[in-house]
Amino acid sequence: MHRYPRDMIGYGPRAPRADWPDGARVAVQFVLNYEEGGENCLLHGDGQSEAFLSDIAGAQPWSGQRHWNMESIYDYGARAGFWRLHRLFTGANIPVTIYGVASALARSPEQLEAMKAAGWEIASHGLKWVEHKDMPEAEERAAIAEAVRLHTEVVGERPRGWYTGRCSVNTVRLVAEEGGFDYISDTYDDDLPYWLEVGDRDQLIIPYTLEANDMRFATAPGYITGEQFYQYLKDAFDVLYAEGTEGRPAMMSIGLHCRLIGRPGKLAGLKRFIDYIKLHEGVWCPRRIEIAEHWAKHHPHERRARPSRMDKADFVARFGSIFEHSPWIAERAHGLELGAAHDTAAGLANALTRMFRSASPDERMGVLRAHPDLAGKLAAAKRLTAESTEEQASAGLDALTDAERARFTELNAAYVAKHGFPFIIAVRDHDKAGILAAFERRIANDTPTEFTEACRQVERIARLRLGAILP
Repeated sequence: MHRYPRDMIGYGPRAPRADWPDGARVAVQFVLNYEEGGENCLLHGDGQSEAFLSDIAGAQPWSGQRHWNMESIYDYGARAGFWRLHRLFTGANIPVTIYGVASALARSPEQLEAMKAAGWEIASHGLKWVEHKDMPEAEERAAIAEAVRLHTEVVGERPRGWYTGRCSVNTVRLVAEEGGFDYISDTYDDDLPYWLEVGDRDQLIIPYTLEANDMRFATAPGYITGEQFYQYLKDAFDVLYAEGTEGRPAMMSIGLHCRLIGRPGKLAGLKRFIDYIKLHEGVWCPRRIEIAEHWAKHHPHERRARPSRMDKADFVARFGSIFEHSPWIAERAHGLELGAAHDTAAGLANALTRMFRSASPDERMGVLRAHPDLAGKLAAAKRLTAESTEEQASAGLDALTDAERARFTELNAAYVAKHGFPFIIAVRDHDKAGILAAFERRIANDTPTEFTEACRQVERIARLRLGAILP
C-alpha cells in the first residue's frame, strides 16, 4: 500500500458552520507567546545562544558563548513588553491564551501571577524554546512529559492546550499520545478547528498562524511599522467578517511575542486593531480553550470507514461494484498512492477512474459489456446489481408502458448489433424521456464515438454511485 499521510482536502466544500456563541461572525483569538527565559542560552544548559525572533538583524547562534545583546532583548519582553501587553488586554477586557514555555514560566513568577489573575489561559509551549526537529522520538517524548510536569508544578494545574512551534514531524502525534490535551495547535492548515485520529484518540486540532503574527517584525518579508501590522490584521479580519456575515464564520488567530509587539512602536498597530474590531458587532474574542470546548460540544468527532485506510479485501468488497461487475478496477486502485483526499466521493472516483482509463481497450470494453441493457431482460428477471436496479428505478425504467418497453427492446437490440456493447447512460442525470431521446440520437453515431461516450458515461455512473456512500 502506498499511502500519502498529508491531508490536502480537510473540510473541502463541506466545512461545518462554526455556530460561535451568540451567532458571532468571526472568532478573533489572541495568543501571547511567553518564551523569555526559555530560549537557547548557556545559562539554560544549551551549547549556544539564541538566534531566532529578535530585533538583531541576521543573528547567528554563538556556540559556547553567552550573547549579551540577545539575552537583553529577550529580557525586555519579560521586563517591559509583557506588562505593556498586560495593560492593553486587561484594559480592553479581552482574554488571551498564553503559550507558556514551562522553563520560562518557572523563571517569571510575577508575570505568571498576573496571567492567572487576569483569567488568561496558560497553554504549554514546551519545556524549552528550542528546536525539536532533530530530537530522537524518545527524547522528545520525555521533553513533552517534563514540560507537562513542570508546567503543572509552576502554574498549579496541567496545561490543556499545546503548541511547540519549533516542532518535529513527530510532535503532534507524540503530544496526542500523551493523552491529556484538549487541543494541539502545531498546524497552520485551516481557518477552523478539526479532529485528527491518532490511534484510538480523537485529538482536536486548533490551527495557529505564522502570518497574522508579529514574528514578521523579525523575519523577511515582514513588517517594519505598527501600521503595516495593523493593516494586515484589518484586511484579514474584514475578509473573515464578511465571510461570517455570509454564513461561513471562521477563526482568526493572532500570534504575539512580548519582546516584539511589546515595543511601543509596534504595539500601536495592535492597539489600533483592537479598537477597530470593537466597532463591529458579532465578534467573539475567546481563549483557545473556549474554542476547544465549543468545538467538542457542537462538532464532536464521528469516526467513519476511510477508503485510504482499508486493507485490500475490505476496499474491494466495498468498492468493487462501483464499476459494473469489474472488481479488478478497485483492486488496482488500492495500490495507488491514496490519502485523505481519496476518502471523499470525488477523490475515490478519481482513483478508480484512473485505473479504468489506464486499462487496455479490451478491458474497458469488458466493463462496457458488463452493463445491462436499459429496461432489458435482466431487469425484468430482477437479476440486476443492486446499484443498477436502484438507478433504473430512479428514472422510472421499472414502470414502462408496453409501448415504451417495446421501444427500449428494439433500440437495445439495434444498438448492440451495431456497436457490440449495450447503450450506457448515467440514468440519474436524466428522466425517462431524456434517456429515450439520447438513445435515439446516439444510436446513429459511429462505434469509436460511442465507445468514447460510453466510457464517459461509465465514469459518471461511478461518480454518482460513490456520491451516495461517501462525503
